[in-house]
Amino acid sequence: MTPPKVQPRVPRGMRDILPQQMIQRQYVMDVVRGVFESFGFEPLQTPSLELKDTLMGKYGPDAEKLIYYAQHAQGSEDLALRYDLSVPLCRVAAMYRDLRKPLKRYQIAPVWRAERPQKGRYREFYQCDVDIVGCESMLADAEIISVIYEALNKLGFAQFRVTINTRKILAGLGQYAGVPEEQLGGLYRAIDKLQKIGLEGVKEELRENGLAEEVVTRLLDLLRVQVAGEQVLAELRERLADYPVALRGIAEMEELRGYLAALGIPEDRYQMDFTMVRGLEYYTGPIYETVVEEPKVGSITGGGRYDELIGMFTNTSFPATGTSLGIERIIDVMTELNMFPASIGATVTRALVTQFDANSTAASLGLATELRRAGVKTELYFSADSLGKQIGYAAKKGIPFVVIAGPDELAAGQVALRDMSSGQQQTVAREQMAPTLQTWISRLEK
Repeated sequence: MTPPKVQPRVPRGMRDILPQQMIQRQYVMDVVRGVFESFGFEPLQTPSLELKDTLMGKYGPDAEKLIYYAQHAQGSEDLALRYDLSVPLCRVAAMYRDLRKPLKRYQIAPVWRAERPQKGRYREFYQCDVDIVGCESMLADAEIISVIYEALNKLGFAQFRVTINTRKILAGLGQYAGVPEEQLGGLYRAIDKLQKIGLEGVKEELRENGLAEEVVTRLLDLLRVQVAGEQVLAELRERLADYPVALRGIAEMEELRGYLAALGIPEDRYQMDFTMVRGLEYYTGPIYETVVEEPKVGSITGGGRYDELIGMFTNTSFPATGTSLGIERIIDVMTELNMFPASIGATVTRALVTQFDANSTAASLGLATELRRAGVKTELYFSADSLGKQIGYAAKKGIPFVVIAGPDELAAGQVALRDMSSGQQQTVAREQMAPTLQTWISRLEK
């Protein structure tokens, strides 16, 4: 009996990434990887599945509702698909204590979250993380922000800004306003919506969270501070002078500003914003996220300092800071704004070797092998169709160059090279085939 056909589909929030899209993704990841390694970060790989206990208690109750759980068989270990790459890194740091510090690692790998699918948000997606473990200096945070700047710059982003705050200032705001500790979560969530709902909206949300009217009034008075750069830090230092945790945060921000200037990061590419709040509960110091002005897709990078998270796995913790680049959103923005270089075409193939007839198959195979060994990404046309059909195949697939070697060319020790963009054709000696194509490809990819 013939089994019934299975409808070909993917689960909600998941997707197939077809070859042309993968070429663009690989380009982005290669650029980002190159930036990471230029700063001395090294690759790390961790399992897709972690023990459930490894992940629980690290993200907060709302986030943990989005974790996918997995179990192979009755009585086996309780497992879960990783929610991010930060907690697995902390497990690694706790397990392999002899790793040299500071540990500078990057990881580009998929994570899973049972979120409601929407534009730029998927249930399976790649994270692209870069972290420094074992350094409590603000130099580490400055380097992470510099990595963000360099990566986005190399990808061609012109309109972006890294927003920087610290959890210490946020804690000081709560103390200044007199917010009970159990209500700080609601306070932070309301402040984080300031840009979206305005002061009046924040006021209403704070009231709905049960905060006393005098607390709301005192906080809103501080949130009305609308100055930039060093001025906002000076204003906060004056207003929060009685709150040591806030003063420590302000000192961190001042130190960080100095390092960013020394690193040559333009002032219009970052801003200090004490109303920015990142949701994960494990942040302990500076936090940062990046937003592009157009199109509006939310943040494309986000991270911060998490000095206590590794201590959840071991008696001795290590200071740590890092960020995640939202590869999915970055790719979406680059696609929408047509930011990919012209050389990132529809195929990785750079040359198509044609066949004339069965007698020339061996010669065509030899030409293809010669080009591949010279570093030219080469495809062989598999059948002796008409030359017009073979050239049409190259045009349809976006292969930029075609190698034609008919009986006359082979007898003369020559090949014809066709540039598909111009339609021009040039006959060269066989030994000049690879060098000529290398020159053409180099010109194409500039």
